[in-house]
Amino acid sequence: MTIYFYGADEVPYGCFSNFSAHGFDLDGRWWSTSEHYFQAQKFAGTRHAELIRRAATPLRAAELGRDRSRPLRRDWERVKDDIMRRGVAAKFATHADIRAVLLDTGDEELVEDTGTDHYWGRGRSGAGKNMLGRILMRTRTQLRADLAQNGHIQGHRHRQSR
Repeated sequence: MTIYFYGADEVPYGCFSNFSAHGFDLDGRWWSTSEHYFQAQKFAGTRHAELIRRAATPLRAAELGRDRSRPLRRDWERVKDDIMRRGVAAKFATHADIRAVLLDTGDEELVEDTGTDHYWGRGRSGAGKNMLGRILMRTRTQLRADLAQNGHIQGHRHRQSR
């Protein structure tokens, strides 16, 4: 059975959304959501990145990150998948509650159910790349491997949702 997710307020899978309120420390900074982290990385090392990090909501962070009047880093297309992987991994390593939700999906396919994004989600036709779903499934596999090998998640402080 495929698990479809989209809105951050959906129970129980809203935590898979980059807009879910599950912050984390990464690269020496606190990120309110994985959306804040992802969008800010488009402008790493500039004042735009800090402006996005401090955005009041993930929607505002997304709007700022998608503003093409800002100078997008040259290597963005090459690095964006790895940046998403890092943010998603940090989010799920930080929060035991949502890590359990992800692990409890077993081997089910995870699909971001959006008709507007053919890269990160399934897209209007349903044949999109679903990169966010694929990254979540890869994160699930890595978390499972870490738990099997070490009995715990490596390299992250554990903290409950704020």
